[in-house]
Amino acid sequence: MEALVTSLGMVAIAEMGDKTQLLSFVLAARFRRQPWIIIAGIFLATIVNHALAALAGDWVATTVNPEVLRWILGLAFFAFAGWALVPDTLDESEQPTTKYGAFVTTLVMFFLAEMGDKTQLATVALGAKYASLTAVAIGTTLGMMVANIPAVMLGENLAKRFPLSKMRFVAAALFAIFGALILLKVGLGLGFGGM
Repeated sequence: MEALVTSLGMVAIAEMGDKTQLLSFVLAARFRRQPWIIIAGIFLATIVNHALAALAGDWVATTVNPEVLRWILGLAFFAFAGWALVPDTLDESEQPTTKYGAFVTTLVMFFLAEMGDKTQLATVALGAKYASLTAVAIGTTLGMMVANIPAVMLGENLAKRFPLSKMRFVAAALFAIFGALILLKVGLGLGFGGM
């Protein structure tokens, strides 16, 4: 349960103001009156992307020495903290087209936008940290949905009212705290064998 709750909370906060959340706003504007189709595309793209990321994290956890892995993960979470402070933008090349419809456009654009994104890399780290890959993939996917469903449903009105700049600081603090806990071997039941 801890893996699911930690994954959900960390990704939901980290996603605020992220490139994929900005993409959700753009998709909602582009495909008006199709929010549930967009949400379905986001969900499918995220669950596949994050399941693969959690598997990659599990592979790392089984092949890397636990003490080395502790340092890699701790420092990675500090790097995510710094990354969270940098506002994301959506490049012109990432603007969705309407050629394939709302679902396919959302599925492809969201999957590609999430590649190498901080939330995907955080999912890799969480997959390395926790034994339950299912809980990590479900938690991170739910975190993405918590952040992106309102973006799709409320669009620009939400962006004007929600202090995304402040959420970046909350996400950075959360990543830094998690990194410090790992490096200091402080557990919330977070063991890695000998860590």
